[in-house]
Amino acid sequence: MDYFFSTDKLVVGYDGKPLIKDIDIRLNKGQILTLIGPNGSGKSTILKSITKHLKHLHGTVYIDKRSIEDMSSEDMSRQVSVVLTERLKTELMTCEDVVATGRYPYTGLLGILSHHDRLKVKEAMEMVNAWEIRNRDFTQISDGQRQRILLARAICQEPQIIVLDEPTSFLDVRYKLELLSILRKLSEERGITVIMSLHELELAQKVSDLVMCVKGEHIAHFGTPQEIFQRDLIGNLYEVSNGSFNPLFGSFEMDRPMGEPKVFVIAGGGTGITEYRTLQKKRIPFVTGILHENDIDYQLAHDLASQVIAAKSFERISESIYEQALMKMKSCDTVMNCLQNYGELNDENKKLYEAAVAMGLKVVASAEDL
Repeated sequence: MDYFFSTDKLVVGYDGKPLIKDIDIRLNKGQILTLIGPNGSGKSTILKSITKHLKHLHGTVYIDKRSIEDMSSEDMSRQVSVVLTERLKTELMTCEDVVATGRYPYTGLLGILSHHDRLKVKEAMEMVNAWEIRNRDFTQISDGQRQRILLARAICQEPQIIVLDEPTSFLDVRYKLELLSILRKLSEERGITVIMSLHELELAQKVSDLVMCVKGEHIAHFGTPQEIFQRDLIGNLYEVSNGSFNPLFGSFEMDRPMGEPKVFVIAGGGTGITEYRTLQKKRIPFVTGILHENDIDYQLAHDLASQVIAAKSFERISESIYEQALMKMKSCDTVMNCLQNYGELNDENKKLYEAAVAMGLKVVASAEDL
């Protein structure tokens, strides 16, 4: 199969010393690849090497079957637009001036923008919702606005590939989502291939078509988000020893409270999530149940609870599981009931609550009551 962007046995590093070897990337036109991994693992080095900002040590980078070594600077600038973390020197330049520099590959030696070029600048700035700040001094705008301007510059360059190094760093959540939505739109509507590094795993999980895990001398993993965002794989990548990665939420969870649990949490249907996290913050160990294995509470309880008493997905809770939960509840001092409604499949949780009341156990509705 022919790929639009690919690398063959690429080796990158500095001063002739290899940092990462055998980098093999295969991307179709319009796909989004995100590089993840610990700080200092070499993500930026890879991005700089595939854009000729840093000379690679071995191997080949191909764009549409052409080696980038055979491309002139003008060829590269028409194929690849780059948004790196380095600060631009933009004294006395407006935001529109900065975006307009993206048209230089098309303006000739004099750098004079035509009417067509001006329209492309305006179109790019409107796409990132930045036209209203076109006359502002680039050095006087916020980080979020600055990233939008730099993305607009990359867009009006009309590249086939956009490469971004940590584009969401220092941005508010609103701007992170806005920027990634724009990249997704570019990939889908214009067929632009996007290669970037991200720290926010939950965003990488949502926006990427492919993910590369960078760690050590070789690429640790390369695959789809479904293949990469697994509990053990991400935990090992970031060497997490005092917590865990939850693939459903796309988040890291702090380690579960240690000790003999004295709180039994009756939950289900998302009612336990806030309470589990509050108990974790208070360092109160707890048991929870009865949860079905497809319940969203089950996914988080797996990380934070001392024990989870569970039933098979979509099945009625059996008498043996109920008795197991009842026995465990009897060993606790306090019962927290998060449920207000019960259905046919979790009626045993109502029985548990009634048993707790009958036994005279302390019953609370929230972890804040503890």
